[in-house]
Amino acid sequence: MSSIPIWLDSGHACGYLDDRLARSGFVHPSVNIDTTLYSQLIAQGFRRSGDHVYKPYCEACQACVPTRLPVALFQPDRKQKRCIKRNAQTQVVVKNAEFDPRHFQLYQRYLSTRHDKPGEDAEITPDDYIKFLGSSWCDTLFVEFLIGGQLAAVAVVDVVADGLSAVYTFFDPYFADHSPGVYAVLWQIETAKQMGLEYVYLGYWIKDCRKMRYKIDYQPLSGLINGQWQFISNQTFNED
Repeated sequence: MSSIPIWLDSGHACGYLDDRLARSGFVHPSVNIDTTLYSQLIAQGFRRSGDHVYKPYCEACQACVPTRLPVALFQPDRKQKRCIKRNAQTQVVVKNAEFDPRHFQLYQRYLSTRHDKPGEDAEITPDDYIKFLGSSWCDTLFVEFLIGGQLAAVAVVDVVADGLSAVYTFFDPYFADHSPGVYAVLWQIETAKQMGLEYVYLGYWIKDCRKMRYKIDYQPLSGLINGQWQFISNQTFNED
């Protein structure tokens, strides 16, 4: 892959760690991105938000560790096995990445109850939503999880050359006892196996951010550290 121009933003408050500043590097808009190129970029720690491809460029902080799970080596732990059992009757429907008002209503409900400041995303429009989760160039799926015929969760999943990328999952808090976020990851792991793909890319693991710690639960997890993919141990940190 030849050199790609990166545009650095001017910096902003970190969305994961309090009292830290963050800076992101975006693939320059002049670059014609497609799934082939993104497959190369994601293996180098980049992620997607809408049509924009980015990764952290924080000079004084290396807390965001890109992660991926080699699916052939994964064995669910006891908690994950219980999640699979609880969701034995959960129906999965794979759809194209197109706007669906049912999905949008669920997304709004999820944000209003899960974010630190309920109601802060009340002004998000359908256009904002689809521009954030969809893409004009990526092979993206919107995966529905139905419990008792009701829409319980939607996982946004990108298909790349060597794996599936877990972009975002949102769910109805009413079904929290079914651990739909966990089940969505487990479904992606099993689906990647069935597709003959090597990895599920889980995004950034951040040791000191409670919302981002969960990724360490999927073992053996690999992290891109100092330019090399290496296993991250379950013993890397102790949860509170």
